Amino acid sequence: MERRKSLGGAAATAATQALPVLSAPQGQAREEGRVAALRAATTAFRRLDGSTPSRQLAETVLAHLRLAQMLARENDHEDERGGLAAVGSEVASLAGWLHWDMGDYGSARIWYGASIKAARRAANPLLAAYQMGSLAQFEAHAGNAAQGLSLTRSARRQLGSGLIAIADAWLRGVEALAHAAAGDKDATDTALATAARRAEQIEYEEAPPWPWVFSFTEAKVAATRVACGARLGLPQWVSSAQDSAAAVMASGHEKQRALLLLDVAAGHLASGRLDGAFTLAAQAVEIGLRYKSGRIVERARAVRREYASATPPKVVRDFDDRLHGVFL
Repeated sequence: MERRKSLGGAAATAATQALPVLSAPQGQAREEGRVAALRAATTAFRRLDGSTPSRQLAETVLAHLRLAQMLARENDHEDERGGLAAVGSEVASLAGWLHWDMGDYGSARIWYGASIKAARRAANPLLAAYQMGSLAQFEAHAGNAAQGLSLTRSARRQLGSGLIAIADAWLRGVEALAHAAAGDKDATDTALATAARRAEQIEYEEAPPWPWVFSFTEAKVAATRVACGARLGLPQWVSSAQDSAAAVMASGHEKQRALLLLDVAAGHLASGRLDGAFTLAAQAVEIGLRYKSGRIVERARAVRREYASATPPKVVRDFDDRLHGVFL
């Protein structure tokens, strides 16, 4: 999800929820204040994700999750427990995202699964659908097409009819990634076309309901097409969507930029442009090493595996030398 609206949007949501506290009964004010404070802290951690190694955030986020879970267990009011469970779902999802970036796929699945369970305890179908979609996105990127598609269908069932444009556009993008993982070009193209059409409709709707407080624009759809083209070995998809995805490249989220660089590199490699491919891949690796991102480094290794030669040119040998001995 490459994924959140400016955290200003999430912070605004938390602030809005906190406003009634001033006139609420003391006990209710305390509980609503807790939910708002926990959600604001989660927002701050998400903001740090773009510029901080996940390993430095993970333990703090897990401690934050334990606090949210403890407060939910000790609360005697069903509605308030639901709000705290929803916060716990958000934090667990963030923990899954961080462990994914660290390259710890087993832990990522555990925390994404925990986020879905917590959303169900909160009796919030919208949040449960969002977390299922998040896990579907993870599985699609991991190459598990069947699981990604199954989770996407489950998310749609949770949302029911009258799907808001931002949710539909995002889920279509996730669906496209899963179809690409399965090697189905036509299904991928259809899902991307629908995602682009729905993304155009987002601005005409009211502000999206929480938890869809992130931006999903036509630039994000273009970035998804680049990613799908890279996985399908279709350099024309990568080149045709690259300029439209420029806004994502310039978003300031360095780790996401590195992953997009690797997708573009894969497109160059499929076209036989070795110098361009491995120059971009080397830039992405430097970002991955700076932020100790196992996900970025493993994606770089996957790009490298796409090229085989008994006598690789210097740009490839230099790339191999940079990756040699990297342990994250």
